[in-house]
Amino acid sequence: MRKNFLWLLLFTCTLLLGENNATVKLEDSFKLDSLRQKVSLIEESIKDNLWFKRYGNFIAYQKLIEELTAIDSEVKKFKVTKDKATLERYEKLLSKQESLSKQIELLQEFKNSPFSKLIEPVEIESYSKITNPFAIISALSYIKKIKQDSDDYKAKIDRLKVLIGKLEEKFAALDEIRQIEPTSLNEELVYETQKELNTYHLAEEVAFTTYSLHVKKVEEATIKVTQDIKSQMKRALDIGIFIVIVIVFTLLLKFIAKRYITDNERFYMANKIINFANMTLIILILLFSYIENVSYLVTVLGFASAGIAIAMKDWFMSILGWTVIVFGGSFHVGDRIKVQKDGLLYVGDIIDISLLRMTLFEDVTISTYRDNRRAGRVIFIPNNYIFTSLISNYTHGTLRTVWDGIDIFITFDSNHKKAIHLVREIVKKYSKGYTDIARKQINLLRNQYSLKNTNVEPRIFSFIEPQGFCISSWYMTNAYATLTLRSTISAEIVDAFRKEADIKIAYPTQNINFGSQKRILPPFETPKELV
Repeated sequence: MRKNFLWLLLFTCTLLLGENNATVKLEDSFKLDSLRQKVSLIEESIKDNLWFKRYGNFIAYQKLIEELTAIDSEVKKFKVTKDKATLERYEKLLSKQESLSKQIELLQEFKNSPFSKLIEPVEIESYSKITNPFAIISALSYIKKIKQDSDDYKAKIDRLKVLIGKLEEKFAALDEIRQIEPTSLNEELVYETQKELNTYHLAEEVAFTTYSLHVKKVEEATIKVTQDIKSQMKRALDIGIFIVIVIVFTLLLKFIAKRYITDNERFYMANKIINFANMTLIILILLFSYIENVSYLVTVLGFASAGIAIAMKDWFMSILGWTVIVFGGSFHVGDRIKVQKDGLLYVGDIIDISLLRMTLFEDVTISTYRDNRRAGRVIFIPNNYIFTSLISNYTHGTLRTVWDGIDIFITFDSNHKKAIHLVREIVKKYSKGYTDIARKQINLLRNQYSLKNTNVEPRIFSFIEPQGFCISSWYMTNAYATLTLRSTISAEIVDAFRKEADIKIAYPTQNINFGSQKRILPPFETPKELV
């Protein structure tokens, strides 16, 4: 009985131990599956890593070299015979040899260090000294660029650290698998993983050292460029303050000119001169502030001036003409002038005098009435015309009046003395105001010019012409509105002549003789029988 009990107890213990072993094996199996899955996930996550790919290409290149070396050795030792199977094997070796050579050629850049390009940082470009405010923008872009390059390099190192962390997890998982079930693990895989880890750790050390040096260079370049930017901004601020002072002084001169110059045309010209001087001074300030070697600039301009003068002759002559116009006082804005070009006359008022040209606004005048038959155009006259063409100024200096004349013909049998008297009275009546103005204006010109004949009273002349007796009347009128007074006087003369029975206005006519009527001889024609 006791013996049976012992056997029963032994059998029970054996069953319990079997169940425990089975439970342990089941747990190990689950753990192994979990570890293998973890290894697979790690390999999946690092397959797109740049460092891992580059190292993989390096390993592939090394394997191809080993394989090609083995095939080359085999090809050299191979003895070609007429056996078909031997020839086919030889051809396969040659084909594989060619294929491996092409693959090695494609992976030639991975021949040496697998991380040479990844570890090498971007070279910091040398930056020239900032010499003007516009270069500040490019300097800021330069700082942003080198910092971005530094951040990109740091991102590479971070990706390397991530890869190392993943490989360490993979190695730990493989080591745990080896401890649980050594026979199920490929020792070569563990060795390769350990080898990769050592390679990446070495690359990390080199990359970190290189990155530290790169960061110092970036900081040094940033400090240098930042100092240049601050210096240039301070310089620009000083120049800006000086320019503001010049502008304020210019505004003060304009205020004084507006207050003490009552003539609008002279104020306009003074304003133009002040503006030109202001712009010239500002340009000179900027020129001498931002050109390092002014003497070099002067030398270059000296050599180039001859060629520039020939190529831009008209421009230089116009600028010289502008100088003569402004400082000579021959023309002012508001003056009425007459210019002739290609046989056409242009009469109008100067509305602007710029550095290269005068701008003329054409008005309705006697020239418009007789020749152009159009007006209101804006005409641009190059300033160099004052050297090559005749430009008439109707309102030079203090003058605002000009002589204008009307010719009217009467028949030879008219009372020419009465006609002349009527014309003189009409002209005196309507031109009296302009005559008085002209007398004062010409007296003012005596200080500037030597004037001999200063008579401004209306002048009446009479001439014998083929079509009749011509009465030519001349009088002073407004230089800006000659046609107005001409029209008024002409109408008054016609009305006055019509009231007189012994005064007849002459116009082109023809005499026709019928039969033996006695021919009326024209004045001063001698009969043939007296010749």
